[in-house]
Amino acid sequence: MSRPIILGIVGDSAAGKTTLTRGIAQVLGPENVTLICTDDYHRYDRQQRAEIGITALHPDCNYLDIMQQHLSLLRTGQPILKPVYSHKTGTFEPPQYIKPNKFVIIEGLLGYSTRGARDAYDVKVYLAPPEQLRAKWKVKRDTQKRGYTEEQVLAELEKREPDSEQFIRPQRQWSDIVVSFYPPTEDADESNGHLNVRLVLRPTIPHPDFTSIINLTTGNSDSAIRLGLDRDMNKPVDVLEVDGHATLEQVNKLEHIMCYDMPYLKNICDRESNPELGKIAGTTGETLQSYPLALTQLIITYHMLKATHSYQ
Repeated sequence: MSRPIILGIVGDSAAGKTTLTRGIAQVLGPENVTLICTDDYHRYDRQQRAEIGITALHPDCNYLDIMQQHLSLLRTGQPILKPVYSHKTGTFEPPQYIKPNKFVIIEGLLGYSTRGARDAYDVKVYLAPPEQLRAKWKVKRDTQKRGYTEEQVLAELEKREPDSEQFIRPQRQWSDIVVSFYPPTEDADESNGHLNVRLVLRPTIPHPDFTSIINLTTGNSDSAIRLGLDRDMNKPVDVLEVDGHATLEQVNKLEHIMCYDMPYLKNICDRESNPELGKIAGTTGETLQSYPLALTQLIITYHMLKATHSYQ
C-alpha cells in the first residue's frame, strides 16, 4: 500500500519558496503534486494581528497543532479540510477539501516547528538567502503583487526581525538540505538569473555521490562548481556550490551523476520534458534561465523520487 511522499520547504517570507517549488512540481508532473502552504494555518487575520500586536511568524499566531495533525493525515494518504488564508486580502476564505496526490509539497514559515510535523516529511529543505537579498525580494514581491509601498514592507521587515531570529531561522537545524542563493559580488544585479547557490547537504539522507566532480575541479579555484566539507550549526556537512556563470556542459556532468545513480529516473534530466526547470522572472518580466536553480530543483526532485522507490 503506497503513501504520498512529502517534501518540506521552509524559509522566511520571500526566501524563494514558491520559485523553488514551481520547478519541482513541473518535473514531478503537476497532476501528481499537491501543494500546501502552512501560512494557511494562521490563527488571526491581518487586522487582528495588527490589533493584538503579533506577527504571522510567531507560533502563537498559528494553529500548529492542527497543521501537525493534517500533516500526519496526509502522510497516510488521508484527506484534510485545509484552511485558506488570502495574502492579497489578509482574510480567511472557505476551507478546501484536499486529497493528497502521489507527492505533497508543504511550504511555509513554520513547517518544522514541532516534532510531530518534522516526522511527517520524507525530505526537508530550508531556504537561507542572505538577509539583504531576501529584503530585496520581499520589497519587489509585496509592492508588485500585494499592494504595499516600499516603506511599508521595510517597516514590516524590521518589526518581524525578532520573530525571524527566534522562530524561523532555528528551523535550519532540522533540514536535510540548506539552500542559499547569493549574488557573486555585493554590487551584482540579483535579478539577472546569475545568482550562485550554496547547498549544504546533511548526512540525514543519502545524497548523490558527487565526489567525481572533485577530480574535474582540483587545482582550479575559479571552477564554477565546487564540492567540499564544512560544518553547519556545528555538525559536519558536504557543501556543493554552483556559480551562476556555470556552463550547460558543467551542469550536465552533475545531472548525469544523478541519472547514473538512478538510471530508472532519466526523465529528471530531460530538459525538453521539463522546460520550467531553473526559470525565473527578470526585472522587466522576461523569463531567464538559472542553472544553479535548475540543479537545486533537480537534486530535491531526485530525493523525492528516491524516497518513492525506497518506500515501494
